[in-house]
Amino acid sequence: QVQLVESGGGLVQAGASLRLSCAASERTFNSYAAAWFRQAPGNEREFVAGLTWSTYYADSVKGRFTISRDNATNTVNLRMNSLKPEDTAVYYCAFRRQFRGSRSPNDYDYWGRGTQVTVSS
Repeated sequence: QVQLVESGGGLVQAGASLRLSCAASERTFNSYAAAWFRQAPGNEREFVAGLTWSTYYADSVKGRFTISRDNATNTVNLRMNSLKPEDTAVYYCAFRRQFRGSRSPNDYDYWGRGTQVTVSS
């Protein structure tokens, strides 16, 4: 069982940057596909960024967000630049046992509890 713990959320103004981290309990975590999702109140959980051997992004964050993996610390990070009020949501880290990218939350096996990101205008 992989345990995931997100950190790094907070309240920022529009245009600012944040770096989210997802710490994984599994030492072989780089054998899992990873992704970040987000969920705003009243909305469905939506894909943000994914990572296998390559990275892929939702159109709404492409060019502003960067997902990366740090094998030394067992973390998956999400660097968020030029934040907008519409980026406000709870952000979740997710891992998938199958090493294959997916934009569907239904394909992921392990989830963190989320970290709140609030962007004020």
